[in-house]
Amino acid sequence: MLFAHKASDSYVTIKASADTLEGRWDIALRDLDYAISLDANNDGAITWGELRNQRELVNRYAFEHLKISVNNGSTCQITPTNYLVDEHSDGAYSVLLFSAACPSIAKSLLFDYTLFFDLDPQHRGLLKVRYQQVAHTAILSPAQSRRRIELAIEKPVQAFLQYLHEGVWHIWTGYDHMLFLLSLLLPAVFVREARQWRTVERFRPVLLAIVKWVTAFTVAHSLTLSLAALNLMDFSSRWVESAIAASVLLAAVNNFYPLVSRNLWLVAFAFGLIHGLGFANVLKDLGLPEYGLIRSLLAFNLGVEIGQLIMVGGFLPLAFAIRQTVWYRVLCVKAGSGAIILMAIVWLLERSLNLKLIS
Repeated sequence: MLFAHKASDSYVTIKASADTLEGRWDIALRDLDYAISLDANNDGAITWGELRNQRELVNRYAFEHLKISVNNGSTCQITPTNYLVDEHSDGAYSVLLFSAACPSIAKSLLFDYTLFFDLDPQHRGLLKVRYQQVAHTAILSPAQSRRRIELAIEKPVQAFLQYLHEGVWHIWTGYDHMLFLLSLLLPAVFVREARQWRTVERFRPVLLAIVKWVTAFTVAHSLTLSLAALNLMDFSSRWVESAIAASVLLAAVNNFYPLVSRNLWLVAFAFGLIHGLGFANVLKDLGLPEYGLIRSLLAFNLGVEIGQLIMVGGFLPLAFAIRQTVWYRVLCVKAGSGAIILMAIVWLLERSLNLKLIS
């Protein structure tokens, strides 16, 4: 499965008491359909009737991939209690309500999560556990499918590192963000003169220009990311994702028909405002904690910046070294920009018209 911006995630929310857990598990219908074929008549739409008829199959499939045990190793008995549907920013989700009876008073809970890992190695389970007014969060992935939650114990450093990691991971797997930056970077080792591209002679001016672009992009998306994540502004997810796809398209087209060849930092800033709203949607889905909210927001934002700098630091010296070769001019800049244009057009059509052209 390929998702241009919004990764495949599910959301497990637990309210823990002394010996009982009350839970809610939100799983994207698109992911369930891919795994167990919910669309019975293959008309491209999953109805409530089709979903209700597959309730037993969905429960069985899901809970085969989630195990909960307490600190002494005893397994909690999970019992499904209700079955609903809800809308998230990226589409409809099946909502599995459940309770789990644990054999003893738990000081810690151990979660084993393997949903969709065999189908999509980028899938993640986003876990939130509330116990005695304290909320704990964890992210489950193929590399870390087992997580232990120590109840009523806050670990600020661990939480900071978790959101830092998610920021880095998101920029590296947010293909639209990466391709937008790549579209700006590809011609960075050239200068536009008399309607022709000429290679630059020195590395320092290129580096300074890139620093200016990245700084403008950073300031802009940090602003809207913070405002949107704190619910001080809100835009339709569909509009935001469509606008991000359009920004990738325009940045790549500019490499063939340079409408803007100077002051590209202004372009980076303008589109950074839009990309920040996309980052905010992801951060909201990760679940900002009530305690340490600013800390988590800062960590995620810092992770995004680290991911960007690693990309720029790896790409720019290589591009400068091979800038005069035909391979770079033709295959990297022209063919690369052309491929980005095609990908951006697909994303724009999918997001604006609610189509599914690739999977």
